Amino acid sequence: MPRTRAIASRPQLPLRGAELILTRCAGTARGEVRRVRRLGGTPLLLPGTRIAAAADPAAARAALTAALRMPICIFVSPAAVRAAAKLGAIRPGRRTRVVAVGAATARALRRHGVADVQTPVRADSEGLLALPALQPPLTRVALVGAPGGRELLPQTLAARGARVLRAEVYRRLPARLDRRHHTALAMARAPRYVLLSSSEALRNLPRALPLAARARLLDATAIASSARLARAARAAGFARVETAASALSADLVAAAVRAHRARRQRRGPTA
Repeated sequence: MPRTRAIASRPQLPLRGAELILTRCAGTARGEVRRVRRLGGTPLLLPGTRIAAAADPAAARAALTAALRMPICIFVSPAAVRAAAKLGAIRPGRRTRVVAVGAATARALRRHGVADVQTPVRADSEGLLALPALQPPLTRVALVGAPGGRELLPQTLAARGARVLRAEVYRRLPARLDRRHHTALAMARAPRYVLLSSSEALRNLPRALPLAARARLLDATAIASSARLARAARAAGFARVETAASALSADLVAAAVRAHRARRQRRGPTA
């Protein structure tokens, strides 16, 4: 009897009964999977992108060398750090200020020997642009990343007077989805929540899925990492969209918890 009472009083995990569709770049969602499982949810991997080496490694290496000599060198993702390290040692110049888009990117840089790294409070382009180091007037700024992506950062830096050097050290390509992904999506139970942190993933996934799987994806609740991505999700066909505080896994999952809790409250205690 005491054992029964202990089990009955155990708090309910906040994502129990929920399926969370994780769209991060292939091979990068392990931490997010663990977080979802700890909270009682079922993770489903549906990557929207994959990482590939730079099309011209020699050119990428030369651009990286130049970037690490600029007054300010910004690494835009952990993937950018890993790709840069494959091209050669990451050794900034003595007068180079290294900036990381967020804590995960900063940790990756420290693992590769770059101890002095500046990060914004908010892990996105808007957060970077709020840093005192990136206020006008600027001279030269390097961006280490991949082709494509948002243009807000380079455009705003240029408007602030910077000559922007892009060191494109890797590429983001559509993920290779197969029948396993389609089947897993078809079998995913409601309620389903899609964690979206990339506009590229949002563009790629509907194109990569057969009609029935695409409809099932769009029938889920989208958890978008920003207001901009929330608008794009609605335009893509998601009827239910929630906005997270940032693209960090903790914030995306927290927004899914809020959405799942609200759903339970609407449907009653047995939902």
